[in-house]
Amino acid sequence: MTALPVHSNRVLLAKLCVVVVVMFGFGFAMIPFYNKICDVTGLRDIDLADKVNNTQIDTSRSIRIELDANLNKLPWRFRPLTPIVSVHPGELAQVVYEVENTTDRPMTGQAVPSYGPRRAGEYFKKLECFCFTKQSFTPHEKRQMTVVFVVDPKLPGDVATITLSYTFFEVEGNKT
Repeated sequence: MTALPVHSNRVLLAKLCVVVVVMFGFGFAMIPFYNKICDVTGLRDIDLADKVNNTQIDTSRSIRIELDANLNKLPWRFRPLTPIVSVHPGELAQVVYEVENTTDRPMTGQAVPSYGPRRAGEYFKKLECFCFTKQSFTPHEKRQMTVVFVVDPKLPGDVATITLSYTFFEVEGNKT
């Protein structure tokens, strides 16, 4: 077997260094790219309370809020205590969901909200919500959890019904 000339080794080493620099640059560039995607989609803000400006209650109209509860492969029970409420835009409202871990082991879940129609989400301001944090349950624990919200009076007039839907997913973080 013959050895490669020194020049060939240097070229190979130079190419390897270029690949390393490009890979490092790509990894470095992924952080702002990821942050921008999260900002645009709103994914990063899922665990933060919304900010509500001082609003007046619009008693001239009522918005029907339909509450929905779903489980993603979790052996729990999850339901809103009142499936439909009516609120005036600008009015502070509270709804209660009930969750029960039906298993013999501790489990932790995270609720993810969604809205219908989709554009209603920007006018539905959650001030307090169980969805802001992971929820850990002991075996057979049942808990009532609240959502405090305001529907922004700037909600377009053609939206008379908003569906607030939560889906619970199992996550790591069981308390022992």
